[in-house]
Amino acid sequence: MYATTTQQEYPPLPTYDLTPLPPLLPPIPDKLLTLLLPIAAYWGLSLLFHWIDTKDYFSQHRLHTPAEVLKRNHVTKWEVVRDVIIQQVVQTAVGWVLGMTEPDDVIGQDGYNVVVWARRIRVAQSLLPGVLSLLGVNAMQLATNVQGKYPGLAGALVGGRYPKLFEVVALSGGNTASIPTFAAWETNLAQAIYWFIVPACQFIVGILIVDTWQYFLHRAMHMNKWLYTTFHSRHHRLYVPYAFGALYNHPVEGFVLDTLGAAIAFKVAGMSTRQGMWFFTGSTIKTVDDHCGYSLPWDPVQHLTSNNAGYHDIHHQSWGIKTNFSQPFFTFWDRLLGTVWTGGDVSARYERAKISAQKKVDAEQSGKESSSITNTSATDSQSQSPKPYENDLKQSVKLRQISETLQQPSAPQGKAALQAAGSREQVLDDSRYGGRSILAEEAQEEKEVRTMLRKSPRKRTTSSFSGTESLKGLSERVAGSMHGRSAGILGMESKR
Repeated sequence: MYATTTQQEYPPLPTYDLTPLPPLLPPIPDKLLTLLLPIAAYWGLSLLFHWIDTKDYFSQHRLHTPAEVLKRNHVTKWEVVRDVIIQQVVQTAVGWVLGMTEPDDVIGQDGYNVVVWARRIRVAQSLLPGVLSLLGVNAMQLATNVQGKYPGLAGALVGGRYPKLFEVVALSGGNTASIPTFAAWETNLAQAIYWFIVPACQFIVGILIVDTWQYFLHRAMHMNKWLYTTFHSRHHRLYVPYAFGALYNHPVEGFVLDTLGAAIAFKVAGMSTRQGMWFFTGSTIKTVDDHCGYSLPWDPVQHLTSNNAGYHDIHHQSWGIKTNFSQPFFTFWDRLLGTVWTGGDVSARYERAKISAQKKVDAEQSGKESSSITNTSATDSQSQSPKPYENDLKQSVKLRQISETLQQPSAPQGKAALQAAGSREQVLDDSRYGGRSILAEEAQEEKEVRTMLRKSPRKRTTSSFSGTESLKGLSERVAGSMHGRSAGILGMESKR
């Protein structure tokens, strides 16, 4: 049976009956599953990385050692777990309210929607002769020339007219009628648009909204001292990120930055409940992976975009805390607005706190090289505009009050020096969990690693922070720093 239509040149719209969409995992309703899956993904993936940590797998790809987790972080793992659970409780409550505003997903209308898209394609074809005439092309003549070999193309050129495409349908009383139908290519294109292109566009819109929301709010929390010290500094007690610390935030920040931003993206993109299920879960997986502490060459999540664990790890260091704000998908806002780290390779800095177990791998991996985890060169510091850091050095009042010894290692001249100054000033602003002690630790570690490198029998290289060639073999040398650690480092340490 067909619905009536006043435009008889188009195939009629079919009728349909709506029925509830069966749950993806019976008997759990999809709306409830949408709340549960991100939490399950968060802890499942986090525990996987924690298990990898404890088993010492893939240590050659680890950005930091367990010793650094214990020494450099200023929050216990129990506190991290507690605050993540608080954020997930808030996230679940907001998701429940959001679900109440959404209609239940139904099935039965898909065929109708495909026909709607096919008719739109037919309408678009009706505009083609006029467009071609503006270009000086005679659509009728062109259609005549291709009619024999490409009848479908000929029909499109003359405005979507296909006189031979019809079907006979039975009517009540034993009568029949001929109605127009769609060309096969129109139906195939309509199905591709409905099933693939439209959902892809919805996800892209959602991603762009989340990236934009998080970039500007995240950046604001670093540029405004009150916002940083009151809310965001809590997340940066993790100078060495690990997977289950991805959502370690102040509850207010967790709600505004993560939960609210994702909800707005879901609504604006017009996603269904099941689309939201995959969107929220995918975003969670990406966020956990960005904080996992590994640069894994075979991890697909880390190669989808340049915004990965290595990129975000820079943002957690005391010298890069006011750079690399983009989260969680792409880095285009950092690059457009000049906030991407410009100091080049940071291998020397990643040598700190790895000294005690470094000698073995230094000998074994001599001669091997690894590329910079930042994908930047020290020359970027001189070539790029200093914006938005041009005033950071002048505004670094606390930094000027400490000795140059505590400001080591030094960054390359130019933008990187301004970025490092602003970042260190922000560390000094956080008097409770940051302050001079952080810079003192790092300055001492820098002194020790330089002493070690001078004594190393292998060919010595220096980091881009001294203005010369970057250190070689970081990813290989990290392996040695994983050995000889105590169980306490890997476990849930008590509060210091």
